[in-house]
Amino acid sequence: MNLRFKAAEFIGTVAYVGRLPIAPGTWGSLAALFAWYILKPSISDPLFLLINGAIFFIGIAASDILIEAWDDTDPKAVVVDEWVGMWIALYLVPHDIFWGFVAFFLFRIFDILKPGPVQYFDDIHSAIGVMMDDVVAGILALLVTQSLLFNFI
Repeated sequence: MNLRFKAAEFIGTVAYVGRLPIAPGTWGSLAALFAWYILKPSISDPLFLLINGAIFFIGIAASDILIEAWDDTDPKAVVVDEWVGMWIALYLVPHDIFWGFVAFFLFRIFDILKPGPVQYFDDIHSAIGVMMDDVVAGILALLVTQSLLFNFI
């Protein structure tokens, strides 16, 4: 296998977390939550968004390579999309594990149930679709999490 594929596989599966046999999307989301909890105290909110934006575009490139290589329009092993969606859901969340898990559970609910616009993007069978359904699920989780924070803190 070539280096391009290996790099795409490493990135797309988030260091092979997506290769876990049960619930790879949940494991990918947990990996993003863990990384947020470790990294967030040392980076500013604008830098957090910038890094996530870069991961989004790198994720599109990696997903495109893996879709072609695996002949699957939405490979379950690709979890870089969960990472991006989770980090959107976690944007501006206080560095508190409780609120991190609130964002995690809301993101997973929106990602699994795929209401409205999440399903629309999930139906796009390309690397953009792979990434965008989780972006929209992350935005919905962000809005609900921020609403809860506004009302309870």
